[in-house]
Amino acid sequence: MHANFHEPGVAAFPGEPPAMPLPATEPARHAGRRIQITMSPYYGRPDFSQLLEGLPRPLDRVSVADLLRNGFVYPPHSVYEDVKVVTYGFSPMQDMHEQPEFRYRFRDINKSRRTRHENLDWVGQYHRLLCGAVARSCSDIRSPWLLQSGGKDSTPLAIAASEVRPETTCITYLGGTEEDEVASASYVARRLGLRHETLICDPARAYDRYLAIVPRMPLLTADFALLSYIDLVTEISISGGDGVIDGMGSDSYFGLSVDRTHRVLSSLARGWRLPAFLSMLPFVQNSFPLCYLLSTLQMERIERTFPGSRFTDEEVDELFGRDASVLSRKRLELYQDELASAYTVDEWFAIAMSVAGSAAGFAKGLLSSSALSMRPAYPFCDSDLRDWVYREVPRELLVDPITRANKVLVRDHIATRFEKLPYVSRKGSFRFDLRGLARTRFDHVYGLARDVRHVLPGAVRWLDRNRGRLDNKYHASKFYLLAVVMPWIAHHGGGD
Repeated sequence: MHANFHEPGVAAFPGEPPAMPLPATEPARHAGRRIQITMSPYYGRPDFSQLLEGLPRPLDRVSVADLLRNGFVYPPHSVYEDVKVVTYGFSPMQDMHEQPEFRYRFRDINKSRRTRHENLDWVGQYHRLLCGAVARSCSDIRSPWLLQSGGKDSTPLAIAASEVRPETTCITYLGGTEEDEVASASYVARRLGLRHETLICDPARAYDRYLAIVPRMPLLTADFALLSYIDLVTEISISGGDGVIDGMGSDSYFGLSVDRTHRVLSSLARGWRLPAFLSMLPFVQNSFPLCYLLSTLQMERIERTFPGSRFTDEEVDELFGRDASVLSRKRLELYQDELASAYTVDEWFAIAMSVAGSAAGFAKGLLSSSALSMRPAYPFCDSDLRDWVYREVPRELLVDPITRANKVLVRDHIATRFEKLPYVSRKGSFRFDLRGLARTRFDHVYGLARDVRHVLPGAVRWLDRNRGRLDNKYHASKFYLLAVVMPWIAHHGGGD
């Protein structure tokens, strides 16, 4: 049985002291050259100062394989051999270099047993706690900007911000034709009296902005929203903003309701090793669905819960010129006991997705903000808010037992201000024009492949072979991973 999350006087994790308020920053711990950084908004703001001292550090090539296979480095590892990170699910009191232990914090068995029929104002209390969370997380931000999609995560933040930080500017990213949330986001901001801006994706501009901050990026993730996030945060900085309000963090404690599509895809993951030529067959290479299916068959089940199309194990080994994928896949063993202990399919997915959420979702914001000297704010990670939702709110206000709609309480909160939001059929405020990046920056990435041949000797060959296939989003996604990973290696890989 897991201890209740942050119950007063009770350790939330083996070896962790009773929960106490967190400082604004969590200093890195180190012994000799080894460094351990607490890197989760649930724990406070990370301190990357020791990584920016200019000292060469040894590149962890298995972590590079992680990035190419999954878009992020499996915690507690980082892109450096001698730097480990404490993401949520690990304890800051443990040594991540020795025997880290992963425990998912928001297990269903420990959630509240209260019912919605109790005579309590659940929506009113949620609103008060959310306003407090926004105020606290933005206390040192002069000009906050809210990343707004117009959906059920950013809309409550906009409602709270309009009360406690009415000078907040909302900004929505239009990544391409796959999205239609601008109308909803603009409507929400306008009704609440908040200023609203829109940034349309220009992949070349976004990539150039990434290259400009690579020297100041302390660590690396290759999340598929990284370039759009950097594009946004750079725009905010140019416009005079000094802090970013991000709506990540509530999925874990509100709980997930996994749809049939994700369940089926996960069931198709077999961990098979198929020959690379299959995705190059004439009737396959231009079909995103067929390529995606072949990729899924070659993944472990947990890896299919991670977003995007990535390099197969065979391709990763080709890129490195040696077996590298098996060592990356071996890192999954750390999570297997916790995954095996899940009571339901939904809980299994929640545990799996928390791995990527900590290492990719949060990392893109923390690393981008650090590189641009911006203050990140994650109100949904506020301890008072998350503990109340997890320990007090009735389960039927988290996920409806009949309709399976999630975040019922959040929907009820939005309904107090908006009778009906504009319909958003295709969501994704941080999606990115992958094919446009390949069209506009192929030559630059090809040059980088030559520069990092000491790490990825097969990258030039892969680019030569797939240049004509990059109009397929499946292959363009892999190009994106190389485009993100290689400039960072070229600049920071000197300690390898």
